[in-house]
Amino acid sequence: MSYQIAQINIARMVAPLDSPVMADFVANLDQINALAEAAPGFVWRLKGEGNDATSLRPYEDDRIIVNMSVWQSIDALFQYTYYTAHTDFFRRRAEWFEKLATPAVTLWWVAAGHEPTPAEGRERLEYLAAHGPTPHAFTFKQHFSPEEAAAYARKAVS
Repeated sequence: MSYQIAQINIARMVAPLDSPVMADFVANLDQINALAEAAPGFVWRLKGEGNDATSLRPYEDDRIIVNMSVWQSIDALFQYTYYTAHTDFFRRRAEWFEKLATPAVTLWWVAAGHEPTPAEGRERLEYLAAHGPTPHAFTFKQHFSPEEAAAYARKAVS
């Protein structure tokens, strides 16, 4: 079986999406999303109404927004995240988003072609918060191979 890396990241906005505080973030969404789609190793990203996922609200808190994507490898996702123009906006996150008390990002392996749902991503974030990095839900700093994830899943069901 072939695997790809899925990621979810959530953020709690400091103000509603249509407020002046969020204007620069919103104005750059199309550019950053286009950059992701053109990046080597990009496979898929979650979209709601329009060209981004800001219309989706999988949490009870209306100010939490979600971003999900799938990549060919952890390295491809890492390169996009930290070594493209995306980094400039990532560094500015404190202007637009509050620091969360729980993990805001997690990674996990999916079968090639699988498009994860926000509910699946939320479950992985909650798992990471409860158990720390495991082959089921992990981070850039502590990640696992697809084989480790498959073995972990088999162990969990037995």
